[in-house]
Amino acid sequence: MKARCTFHLEFESPQQAKKILRSIQADDQEFVSSKVVGKTLEAVMESQSISSLLHTLDDYLACVSVASDIVKK
Repeated sequence: MKARCTFHLEFESPQQAKKILRSIQADDQEFVSSKVVGKTLEAVMESQSISSLLHTLDDYLACVSVASDIVKK
């Protein structure tokens, strides 16, 4: 079974969303596909199991959180 998650994170500006994407994109590899549309970061994740997908999602969101905090400063 494959598990898939698609989500959208809206930021204050397109520039902020692009900076965050550049900060985290190196970790995407084959599990995550990310892009910026306007001021929204869009990501699609796929995994072989729900538990693996949740682990990937948790890691990804932690990276987004750190990058967001840095970009705001």
